[in-house]
Parts: sequence; C-alpha cells; structure tokens
Amino acid sequence: MIETGLRPRGLGPRAAYDVTMAAADGGTTERRGARPFLTAEWRYLAMLNFEIAPAVLRPYIPRGTELDEWQGLTLVSVVGFRFLDTRVRGLSVPWHRDFDEVNLRFYVRREVDGEVRRGVSFVRELVPRHAIALIARLVYNEPYVACPMRSRIDRTHGLEEAVAVEYAWRHARAWQRVSVRAFGRAAPVETGTESEFVTEHYWGYTPQRDGSTLEYEVRHPRWRVWPVLDGRLDCDVAAVYGPAFVEALSNPPASVLLAEGSAITVFSPTWLPR
Repeated sequence: MIETGLRPRGLGPRAAYDVTMAAADGGTTERRGARPFLTAEWRYLAMLNFEIAPAVLRPYIPRGTELDEWQGLTLVSVVGFRFLDTRVRGLSVPWHRDFDEVNLRFYVRREVDGEVRRGVSFVRELVPRHAIALIARLVYNEPYVACPMRSRIDRTHGLEEAVAVEYAWRHARAWQRVSVRAFGRAAPVETGTESEFVTEHYWGYTPQRDGSTLEYEVRHPRWRVWPVLDGRLDCDVAAVYGPAFVEALSNPPASVLLAEGSAITVFSPTWLPR
C-alpha cells in the first residue's frame, strides 16, 4: 500500500485539544492559564541520530540553556515528518495545513525552580511553503528555509507490517533525502532508552536577535516506534547545514528511529531575559 502525502491510515483523526493533556509519564497534567498557539499532527517521524562534538553546537545553544546529553554523548538528529491538519489559534490556512518538514535539531535542558525542562533547539528547518518559512523567521527567528520537497510513505498492513518513509528536498538543483525502513509492529518507547531520550523532549528553545531566548512548550502523548531495519541520509551537509556539521553527519548514525507520531499542541511562547 502506498500512502503518499495523505493522512496516515489506521492512526485515527486529530485528537481534540483539551487543557488536560497526556504528560511525559503517561499521566495527566493541568496547565493552568495555558494558551494553545498551534495544533497539528506530527506523523511518520524518521529520526537519524548522530554523535557530535559539543564544541560544534556551542555557538547555537540558546542563552539560559545547556546541552542535554545521553549517557555522556551529545547528539544531533535529522528528523523528517508529516505536518498535518495544522491550525494556528484554531484556524487553518488554505494550502498550508499539510506539508513535510525536515529539520536538524539538538538537545538542551533548563532548570526552573527545581523542574528540569528538557527541550530541543534547531540548526535548520526545511519546509516547502515560503509563507511558513518567512513568518517563522521574521516573528520568532526560527531557522526555517523554504525549498521544493516531496515525500513517500509505503506501508504494508497485516501480520508482517512493513513501513518505508522518505523525505526529500531539492537544493542547488539536486534532490537530497532522509529515509528509514522498518519491519514489525510499533510498540511504546521503553523507559530509560535512547529512543526515550530522543522523543521525550517537551520544550523548544530559539535564540533571538537581541540575545534573549524564546521558550515554548509542546505537548503530545508518548509515541510508539517501529523496529527499524535501516536509515540513510543523502545530503550535501556543508551546503545545507554548514561545514561544521560535515564530520558528524558523514558518519553512520548512532541510532535510527521511526515513530508513529500523534496529535500535538504547541503553547504560546515566552521570552527569557538576557
């Protein structure tokens, strides 16, 4: 079965937003006074995770945060996924509801009154819609770039379930891609694993032009992941992400994940002082 550019079958409709949402530990947490900014579905998340020297990331670390490590290792992830049923303040914009995104992200943490907020920050985010990239750059200084993109999702249902996903983008007249193949049934992320570390970050941090940091919360239930056969990155790393990332992203990935994804809610951001 080929499902290309369509809502994934068998994963259910977009969950209605409620202020009481699933927390990271599987329970519920009430976020009083929370105001959702964006709701959507993130589906078929292909994640290639690479070890990297911390020094490469230091210029990108948002003020007020520090690098978050997995068992002493610093990771960056190339993540491709389907962004579906996108709504801002409950409103959808024609021709901008469903699209692909491929990003390069790393992991940070911030402590607030004894609470450790584990989050991500982005080096580059690729999308096919110029309006999305422009607004994200101008308003929030998010490192978005618009370029032609396409995706392919092949999924075979039944006793022997197989999933293959590919997210491609065109840069300098050449198509580049991230792809993952998986086989078997998706299962919940196990506690204490690298898969949990990569998927269970619920905050986003973005450096601002004036030196401050934008902080926003992302809520979603724990994801299920498929057993992965292999993953591949075909990319002109220097041109897309910068020469500093060539060494790390030219090595085989430390791990590869393929997550089902879920409905998500992004809450209104706040600015941390300089």
